[in-house]
Amino acid sequence: MADLERTLRPALERAAKGFRVILLNGQRQVGKTTLLMNMAKGTKRSYVSLDDMNARKLAQTDPELFIQQYPPPVIIDEVQYAPELFPYIKIYVDEHREEKGAFWLIGSQKYKLMQGVQESLAGRIAIFDLMGLSYREKTKRPFSGRPFAPTMDKSTDAKKLTMQGLYRHIWEGGLPEPFVDKSVERDRYYSSYIQSYIERDVKDFYKIEKPLQFFDFVSVVAAQTGQLLNYSSIARDIGVTVKTAQTWMGILERSGLVYLLRPYSPNITSRIIKTPKMYFLDTGLCAYLTKWLTPESLMSGAMSGAILETYVVGEILKSCFHNGVESSMWMYRDANQNEVDLILEQDGTLYPVEIKRTMNPGTVDCRNFRELGKLKKKVGLGAILCLKPDRMAISREAISIPIWEI
Repeated sequence: MADLERTLRPALERAAKGFRVILLNGQRQVGKTTLLMNMAKGTKRSYVSLDDMNARKLAQTDPELFIQQYPPPVIIDEVQYAPELFPYIKIYVDEHREEKGAFWLIGSQKYKLMQGVQESLAGRIAIFDLMGLSYREKTKRPFSGRPFAPTMDKSTDAKKLTMQGLYRHIWEGGLPEPFVDKSVERDRYYSSYIQSYIERDVKDFYKIEKPLQFFDFVSVVAAQTGQLLNYSSIARDIGVTVKTAQTWMGILERSGLVYLLRPYSPNITSRIIKTPKMYFLDTGLCAYLTKWLTPESLMSGAMSGAILETYVVGEILKSCFHNGVESSMWMYRDANQNEVDLILEQDGTLYPVEIKRTMNPGTVDCRNFRELGKLKKKVGLGAILCLKPDRMAISREAISIPIWEI
């Protein structure tokens, strides 16, 4: 994966010159370590992983000695295993204020890390999220440098996709290894991936006593991607309590496997429901867990619409995270069942987005965009993300954009 250029790299390089610590979060095997190791080539920066039990024990029991043994500049991988390090990292960087980029940290349990980071390293650390490969990265398309937002500016450099090609890309997913190394057997890779995830991140880290039941939980969650989150239904399907389902969903969210898209709810309105939508972010892993054996069966099957929506949400998130920008994305659904798939909020403007599995979008597909006028905020150009191969004006307020141009 050494020659695979990641969109996030320029933002990371800028931060490493301005901050004393950077932290790169993300789901396992999305390429975090490879990215930072590539950035460190030709430098004296060392590397240590807390997957190594000896290094982990030292970091947990004597963090001061650990920093002496692995002095900056250093990459510390799987740092979530030793939050004891954070106060000592703070001491070091406060004593060496001119030493930028002293610690490059990598974690795969985002929210587990944040409490220690916020308590010890506030103002000293730049935090980034890395997801799987975007379509832009897979096709080596030039970086835009900004998150996706609807615009009539035509994208001439995006490689067009047929519906079959798009679903093959969705079915393959975004994890780098099987994409780069075509000798890797997809199903075997995903089987090993989920087994390793449950053993390392769930069974050991969270002390889950029923790993097989947790696997059933992950599979049920994958089958419900793109739907309103219903803990009661999930709990009933696998025979656990609602509280357990909520706890386990929190683990998936912290691990970067799922994303909860929450309703847009300004104070001026009380009619927006509170239940979020849930998306299983790597569509390849999702397709594997839900047993779609080919891209063709996925394209024509019952999940075709939900997994397309899941893919689009993921690509928009990547356009934010991979440019070093926090996501500000919401859903809209009011008590009258008026829905808009996505609201993108940028610079005080709301951009409504619908996701449609069609090559012939029309005004009926964006009829609910006008509902956003109730939110008393500026509403920008809306978009229908669809399969039509070229951008087209739908109305004065909305355009269609090919999904592969995100």
